[in-house]
Amino acid sequence: MGGGGQQTDRITGTNARFSTYTWEEVQKHTKSGDQWIVVERKVYNVSQWVKRHPGGLRIIGHYAGEDATEAFTAFHPDLPLVRKYMKPLLIGELEASEPSQDRQKNAALVEDFRALRERLEAEGCFKTQPLFFLLHLGHILLLEVIALMLVWYFGTGWINTAIVAVLMATAQSQAGWLQHDFGHLSVCKSSRWNHLVHKFVIGHLKGASAGWWNHRHFQHHAKPNVFKKDPDVNMLNMFVVGKVQPVEYGVKKVKHLPYNHQHKYFFFVGPPLLIPVFFQFQIFHNMVSHGLWVDLVWCISYYVRYFLCYTQFYGLFWAVILFNFVRFMESHWFVWVTQMSHIPMNIDYEKHQDWLSMQLVATCNIEQSAFNDWFIYLRLFPTMPRHNYWRAAPHVRALCDKYGVKYQEKTLYGAFADIIRYNTNLKSHGFTFKKSFCSELFLYNMKQH
Repeated sequence: MGGGGQQTDRITGTNARFSTYTWEEVQKHTKSGDQWIVVERKVYNVSQWVKRHPGGLRIIGHYAGEDATEAFTAFHPDLPLVRKYMKPLLIGELEASEPSQDRQKNAALVEDFRALRERLEAEGCFKTQPLFFLLHLGHILLLEVIALMLVWYFGTGWINTAIVAVLMATAQSQAGWLQHDFGHLSVCKSSRWNHLVHKFVIGHLKGASAGWWNHRHFQHHAKPNVFKKDPDVNMLNMFVVGKVQPVEYGVKKVKHLPYNHQHKYFFFVGPPLLIPVFFQFQIFHNMVSHGLWVDLVWCISYYVRYFLCYTQFYGLFWAVILFNFVRFMESHWFVWVTQMSHIPMNIDYEKHQDWLSMQLVATCNIEQSAFNDWFIYLRLFPTMPRHNYWRAAPHVRALCDKYGVKYQEKTLYGAFADIIRYNTNLKSHGFTFKKSFCSELFLYNMKQH
């Protein structure tokens, strides 16, 4: 049995002898500076590697002491290449008597989900249709050109400006979905080209940062709707979602705002201000504080292009007003689309579920249609090109039926209605769940100790 103090010797020599470990031993290494993960029954010491991980240090930390095989497979399209870079981190493997899955996960479900992924790969569901993404990029650029030409030919009147703003907001929203594709390495065969085009789309077309997005969004996919691991359930100290968290923060007066009363201000502050205020501040703060200078150059190129195009017609002041109005509309689109699949779902502390169960308990699907596929963006397989997702859906539903995993699907209208219902009922959630929350929090803390 190997102890934690010997890993340095084991990973240096070329003929190093690896040890075997139990899950109990692996689960001791979960703190910053001492983190182990298990991938395909092999044990890796990622304590120092987390600082150099392209997806950010937190996403690996969220799986410290756990089996990360499903997340590893989900996020990396070129597994042989990644395994090559992981070799120096290898310190051993699980004992033969240990199960491949940790924490009483359903081994049959995990295996069937792995087999489903292999089947989808064999059927070509992970192969990209370049024309789809070229057309998507083309329609974004076309919207931008049409908006500028409208100002050029018809002037800066209120009606024409409103039309221009709608076109620009649509282009921004669609560029958001497109950068998501490249950010998940689901378009180009080469990761380098995916990263390069990602920086162009999110930086030059949207004025944001690829590094900032990777840091936030990969955590969301890795642990959706999990407290302290999914940044989207705690929106920049302005909102905390779920039935339990607002009560906990509000009653304990944690951080800045009366979160147990956020149902009173959500629709006035959340959808309209998330992108033009909160995200804008965080993006620039993140780029400067973390030295993301390449991202900063791409971001500045967006602002230079925008103001060169529009200040000649509107002047600086009104060009700034137009910019923020476009962001205001884009923010509504973004919040309503992203939250309708997550906010009404289960939001709780870490349950250590298998990948399929964890993703579906935190996400509902929207009925497939040509408009919905354009308007929204959802995904169970991060590296699968989105034009193939509808092909995988029936297989996923069948697997869920086999194991009793709830597969939720709603109409677009029903999903929007759930956001209104959920946020207007936050007050009743506070009173209804206050006692049960206290008991659950007590039990949770007892388990932690």
